[in-house]
Amino acid sequence: MRKLAAALRASGHKVVETREPGGTATGEKIRKVLLDSRTSGLDPLAEMALMFASRAQHIAEVIAPALEHGNIVLCDRFTDSTEAYQGSGRKLGSDAVLELHRVLCGNLQPDLTLLLDSNPTMSVSRARRRNKRGGKSGVRSHGDENRFEQETRTFFGRVHEGYLAIAAREPHRVAVIDARGTPEHTHRSILGIVNQRVRPGKSS
Repeated sequence: MRKLAAALRASGHKVVETREPGGTATGEKIRKVLLDSRTSGLDPLAEMALMFASRAQHIAEVIAPALEHGNIVLCDRFTDSTEAYQGSGRKLGSDAVLELHRVLCGNLQPDLTLLLDSNPTMSVSRARRRNKRGGKSGVRSHGDENRFEQETRTFFGRVHEGYLAIAAREPHRVAVIDARGTPEHTHRSILGIVNQRVRPGKSS
């Protein structure tokens, strides 16, 4: 996402980078609860509700104002992730997720979603290593963010299928990118898609 933001800024765009869960002071507190392995007993419905609590505040405080000012917003995860993780992974279904998104988020939809598709097992292993490093260094981390990474391979299989189902349902919005190659190759693929959708901005 940082590489994409840099490329867009070089083309004259104003870009806001953010993430979910989190993105605001309140959202980061919710993120700590959601991702900390010590909250492993959190009920799936409570988990989904917290995801949307963070998202509603994120939209009100960061995303909507940025869009109103003509900025491009790059968000690491959004409602698709809730549909994949809680809807498919936790087996809560898509209907509940989409209804909460309609009610709590005003049905705000990204213009473009980039789904970086890779082997789920490799992705989880990479996330575990990243979280372990973050826990030691404190870089962009509140310590323990390993709760989801402790889930089973079957769980992540359902999550992966959930993402692919969203992409199949909304091909006009979701672009699937093969992320099994090098970071440089993935970045080039991302730029190829984004450049088809986004016109050069005005340099400030």
